[in-house]
Amino acid sequence: MYKLVAVAGKIRGQEFILNSGENTVGRDDSCDHTITIDGVSKKHMSISVTDDVAYLKDLGSSNGTFVNGKIVKRATIKNGDKIALPDVIFQVVYVKEKKIVIKKVAAKEEDPEEVFLRGGTPPTALGPKILHLFKYKVMPIIHGINEEYEWRVLFAIMTTIFVITTITLTIFPILQDSKKLLLQEIAKRGAHYADEIGRINSQALESKNLDRVNSDFLEKEDGVTSYDLFDLQGRIVRPLARLNEYIDDTFSIEVKEWAQKTQRNTGNSVYKKLLNDGSIGIGKKIIAYNAKIGEFEAVGLIAIRFSPTSLAVEAQKSQTAYMEALVTSMLVSIFFFGIVYYLTIRPIDEIKFQIEEALRGRRRNVEGKYLMIELHPLKSVVNSLLQRIRELQNDTADSEFDDMESDESYVATLKEFMRGSAGPTIVLDSQKNVQGINLSAEDLTGIRENSSVGMSLLDVSREKGFAATVIELCDESANNGGYSQQGDYELQGHQYEIYVTSLIGKDNFAKGFFVSFVKGS
Repeated sequence: MYKLVAVAGKIRGQEFILNSGENTVGRDDSCDHTITIDGVSKKHMSISVTDDVAYLKDLGSSNGTFVNGKIVKRATIKNGDKIALPDVIFQVVYVKEKKIVIKKVAAKEEDPEEVFLRGGTPPTALGPKILHLFKYKVMPIIHGINEEYEWRVLFAIMTTIFVITTITLTIFPILQDSKKLLLQEIAKRGAHYADEIGRINSQALESKNLDRVNSDFLEKEDGVTSYDLFDLQGRIVRPLARLNEYIDDTFSIEVKEWAQKTQRNTGNSVYKKLLNDGSIGIGKKIIAYNAKIGEFEAVGLIAIRFSPTSLAVEAQKSQTAYMEALVTSMLVSIFFFGIVYYLTIRPIDEIKFQIEEALRGRRRNVEGKYLMIELHPLKSVVNSLLQRIRELQNDTADSEFDDMESDESYVATLKEFMRGSAGPTIVLDSQKNVQGINLSAEDLTGIRENSSVGMSLLDVSREKGFAATVIELCDESANNGGYSQQGDYELQGHQYEIYVTSLIGKDNFAKGFFVSFVKGS
């Protein structure tokens, strides 16, 4: 705690306690400490107390404020200092407050960084809890990827995954349903062939008269790639080329096993399966009436491999439709990516530009015109830092911000240097905008002076890598007191050394950049 003790003058012996914060002293009744002495201004001075530090500021008094015999506008005061006003001298007294320390067992405080990363205790309400879990449980996985890849690369990857997933989950099921309907129609067609075989050959199979078995029409039907007509023991009846052989085809064996499992079922059931080669397998029992037992029973089996041209055409159409939807969506997503990417970085670029302007003394605060509430905390922190910087630099009035040091004189000087340069040379202003370029540099870079003056080097350069290299060298030179920086870049098939030197202004900021080129050996 600080207090002022009058050690000389008309109010000698009086004490004034200085509270935390600002304490105004003067003749006016509105002051925190009123001193009714002639020569003391209505609002003479203020003393701001923060923790153990006291800071004095003269409020434009008529007769001035003296600290230890020296007139001051601002000063940090400490215990024992003498403050002189007309007809009174105060001594600054710092009183150490006695604090009672109560020791108690406290829970271990969480690491602030850990709280920031993990979000602390999750909310109890369902909606906020779900959002908290997504933000601090799911998103850290994405943030971890972002630590390895640039944000724009990660965003492009995620957009691509989103498009492919969306198309697959929406278009693919429709195509599959269409394919299923086609397979069902083809299965009915194959079952009709099996029924026809059964109708023609049921009596021949029942009487074991294999010479009367007829399957010629199957060999003429479009889409029938192969078939096996065999008895219940698996001995082939048709085609004739395999007569009396036993079945060895995988699908035919499956049909035989199916018939054995469903031997009591003499209905019109069909065994169908999509085979690995893309064809459809159709299996059916051949039913005949057994007069001895008075019931219908299975007397043979037919296994048909069916691959109609319509199935291949439908598969081709489905693949084409899927690829068309995918390509269209990718083109739209590229446009969408550009919009979202530049919409996101624009407010950030604006803040960066305004910070640089504030550091140059051209504005007081960062105030974005783009509505993005998520950036408000960042702007508040930046504005607090700018205010702190101004206080440390003892800025006395807002009018000082009106006196801005222009780039023009510095750029003009660099352009004079460029006129005497024998090699390729470019002159940029403080914002890396082109202000001058000689003929040899025009031929080398493809940048024309008459169409590029006043424009950003990034916008006018066809070689974005070249522009990025030059801008990086400009920043390095500006951050190193104007010292020349050197880099390499290949232009027109030749390696060139690029030298960038910045011209530093009175405010210690780069006002222009001189870029020169030397062809490598």
